[in-house]
Amino acid sequence: MPSARTLTTGIRAFVGDTHASDAVSASGAGPAIVLVHGIGTSHRYFSRLHHELESDGPVYSLDLPGFGGTLKPSFSPTVREMALLLARSLDELALRDVVLVGHSMGAQWVVELALLRPDLASHVAIIGPVSDSRHRSLLAQSRALAVDILGEPPLTNAVVFLDYLRCGPVYFLAQSKPMLTYPIDERVTSLTQPLLVLRGGNDPIASEDWCRRLVARAPIGCLATVPRNRHVVQYTAPRAVAGALRSFVAGELASSVHAAVSGSRS
Repeated sequence: MPSARTLTTGIRAFVGDTHASDAVSASGAGPAIVLVHGIGTSHRYFSRLHHELESDGPVYSLDLPGFGGTLKPSFSPTVREMALLLARSLDELALRDVVLVGHSMGAQWVVELALLRPDLASHVAIIGPVSDSRHRSLLAQSRALAVDILGEPPLTNAVVFLDYLRCGPVYFLAQSKPMLTYPIDERVTSLTQPLLVLRGGNDPIASEDWCRRLVARAPIGCLATVPRNRHVVQYTAPRAVAGALRSFVAGELASSVHAAVSGSRS
């Protein structure tokens, strides 16, 4: 099991287990991978992907302030402020040139982090990114979330709902405001790192059209889709997502290419 460490920023970091670390040492470690959850959730829905990636190199799953049972800040941080907290956390962990992986609103935080501190990230991967510029309202996002919930497996919904309860409606709604105003489609145009946009083939929140628009606007971007999965694809198809991340970091996904990644629900 990953071990937990609470940083001075209030962010809680979960690091891979000893057995995986021994295997990596024997085979040669790849770049560190940092997993950043979305609004209302925590490291828990990254647990399966974390496990899949541990044999490749160091993996860090983070719980941001106010999420996953961590202490809520006295104010609701903007995307920029949360990205700066992430930067300080990576400095505290002595990490550089990591692969940043953000899911849903976590996509916004990792994109902003990569822009503010390009020395910290070699690659940026965003899974199910929000918010679609053509549906940037609380009503539209709530409707898409409801549609997604109806199609996710019960265990996936249980993991997510428990985290929503721990987050609470007040902080969730407060964080939805920066989520709905952050122009991720404009911000990706300034990235210097390669960008992977990954989505579940049936994701009603991050549509194919929206993800293609993000890829088209990034200087170096590619799109990967895991068929038959939805918004929480990293939990329902961790092996396929891990494979796409490996191919991306290895440079096997060409810029602007749309790759269909094979994978089924676990």
